[in-house]
Amino acid sequence: MAESENSKELISVLWSGADILRSKMDANEYKDYLLGIVFYKYLSDSFLIKAYDLIYDEKPESLRSALEAYKEALEDESAEELKEQIKSECHYVIEPQLTYTCFADAARNNAFNREQLQKAFNNIEQSDPLFADLFTDIDLYSNRLGTGDQKQSDTISSLIKEIDKADLLNSDSDVLGNAYEYLIGQFASETGKKAGEFYTPQAVSKILTKIAIAGQETKRGLSVYDPCMGSGSLLLNAKKYAAQPGYIKYYGQELMTSTYNLARMNMFLHGIVPENQILHNGDTLDGDWPTGEETNFDMVLMNPPYSAKWSASVGFLQDERFSDYGVLASKSKADYAFLLHGLYHLKNNGTMAIVLPHGVLFRGAAEGKIREKLLRAGNIYAVIGLPANLFYNTSIPTCIVVLKKHREGRDVLFIDASRKFDKGKKQNAMTDEHIDSVIELYGKRETVEKESYLADFEDIEKNDFNLNIPRYVDNFEKEEEVNLNALLDEMKKTDEEIGQVQGEFVSLLKDLTSSDETIMSSLNELVGMIEGNRCE
Repeated sequence: MAESENSKELISVLWSGADILRSKMDANEYKDYLLGIVFYKYLSDSFLIKAYDLIYDEKPESLRSALEAYKEALEDESAEELKEQIKSECHYVIEPQLTYTCFADAARNNAFNREQLQKAFNNIEQSDPLFADLFTDIDLYSNRLGTGDQKQSDTISSLIKEIDKADLLNSDSDVLGNAYEYLIGQFASETGKKAGEFYTPQAVSKILTKIAIAGQETKRGLSVYDPCMGSGSLLLNAKKYAAQPGYIKYYGQELMTSTYNLARMNMFLHGIVPENQILHNGDTLDGDWPTGEETNFDMVLMNPPYSAKWSASVGFLQDERFSDYGVLASKSKADYAFLLHGLYHLKNNGTMAIVLPHGVLFRGAAEGKIREKLLRAGNIYAVIGLPANLFYNTSIPTCIVVLKKHREGRDVLFIDASRKFDKGKKQNAMTDEHIDSVIELYGKRETVEKESYLADFEDIEKNDFNLNIPRYVDNFEKEEEVNLNALLDEMKKTDEEIGQVQGEFVSLLKDLTSSDETIMSSLNELVGMIEGNRCE
């Protein structure tokens, strides 16, 4: 089966799983059930395939044959050795009766037991710190699944049967990962405002990633960091554009625990080995992370919450991330706190790309001082204005700020991409053609009329370090000049036509008669008015 067909079939199965839950709860809740159970199937299927491979050194024909071979092997005296071998490679062990294959059989025979699935979740969570608390958002006993034990159990059972149709045995990590990404995108669309917590639209992700990876595509052991990683989609984009994706190290932090769990699952489903995913659940601004051996990265990608509140307590002036600037981002707008955190963790020869509201380009007070310091140091490399209404959680236009740690010049490239979109019912969308034109302008790094402007430091200084894009890129479309003579001729012609129609109308009125004197008086008055107007 072709990869695209396989991917479509997988998406179709997973989406019909969502249909089972859609009438019971909103997308922000049912995404946890659906994605969590899909992930358990992935762990179980991967485990059986690995076990069969270790026993027979080949891929099984089916998951059932893999399960039978595993059961048989457990009766052998070398069973413990097999388990240890699988554990060292997969980081977990699943008992035969707790495999997804067994659960699906039980569901089809109306013998499914929720307690067994809960036990399976617990065993995975306890098998390795990698999986700690991974399934905590899945409440198998929630009233939202139905009223009473039987209805709740039936809902989970139906979901298990539906998802079992997904053929993970013959799907590679890219097909499965892409299907998972598609689901996350669909949930973002359904969830609306809450989607900002876990999802960056793919078009914006592509631009950020292509910019940050430019010139580093062939680097082996590329490190990429997202301090507000959401579901991890933005981080995972790096593997699409790197020459050696198997060696990328992914570093990410996320405040929301349920979203952090989603990112961990997303990493595994994209085939990222445990040693290459270093993820953390915590508050990016309150406590700096990472602080261990690896603290600076080749690529920093960020789509932080816009104009969020933070403590901005005076102690942060001693924090290495902010201490060079003498002031802190205001309590009501943490945009520059996120930006400075990311820049602090950028390697000297790396690139950072962050999405922020336009206010960061021109607001004064503390933000103005931080912006001036960044510009004087040559840290701000480019500013790209994006179209409005691209995101699910806000309709405001946003911009991408590109930063470098150390470079020769202090010029700034401005790109106005605000008109590069296709209008949609709910959201606007940027096509690959729009994205490519932005990347081309970024690569050229020169002034292109109505599209981009390369401003030298003196230009920016003259503008009091205001980076508002219209100050640099003039995209004003001059209206076509009006030909007055042609317009007068047209007006005369129209007047003549009106006169002709009025004349015909008056003659029709004059032909009208009535025995009622009042009506005739009114009729004559109307005729007089029209004729009088025609004479003026």
